[in-house]
Amino acid sequence: MAFSGWQMTAIDFFDGLEEDNSREYWLANKAVYDRDVKSPMEELLAELADEFGGSKIFRPNRDVRFSSDKSPYKTTIAATLDGGGYVQLSGAGLAVGAGMYWMAPDQLERFRQAIDSDRTGRQLEALIAERRGAGVEVTAHESLKTAPRGYPKDHPRIELLRLKGLITWRESPVAPWLSTKRAKTRVVEVLRGARPMLDWLDANVGASTLPDPGRR
Repeated sequence: MAFSGWQMTAIDFFDGLEEDNSREYWLANKAVYDRDVKSPMEELLAELADEFGGSKIFRPNRDVRFSSDKSPYKTTIAATLDGGGYVQLSGAGLAVGAGMYWMAPDQLERFRQAIDSDRTGRQLEALIAERRGAGVEVTAHESLKTAPRGYPKDHPRIELLRLKGLITWRESPVAPWLSTKRAKTRVVEVLRGARPMLDWLDANVGASTLPDPGRR
């Protein structure tokens, strides 16, 4: 089936899960999740595949082994795209992101070197300014409180040097368009707009060459 948005029953499902995050609620409403939450996400991802690559939907179960919060289920449905994109639906609405959420040590070193360079650093500044001017947030999941080792605190791009990743991010609250094909349009706009920044990351950071145990 063609993607036609998420109906309000999907939002109602997440609102209910926020109030009653229990196995009993999940089992009683699993048919709603499968039909009105997961199926539209699968349809959307299938339509995005040709342009943005394959995808993976995250499991709905939370990993509670090391968390004080033992709520068993995530209150979002989210998926990653091979091209660097991320799509998320929750009771709050639709969120779309792209970039490098987490960088391995060798990636982070190259990232900082590229920011330090006037040529590539200014290129990134211009790309970020363009995205922010379009109403898209540019941020990172974590940043240092001070300058990274080896870089001066008064560096002209110190705020970028402190970042430990780089993503574009736009959150849109629940509105009538969410139940139409316009939801896909919103996703595509963010993903296409992020391409120049992703190209910069590919050219200047690239994939990690560290073995998995050495990445964290």
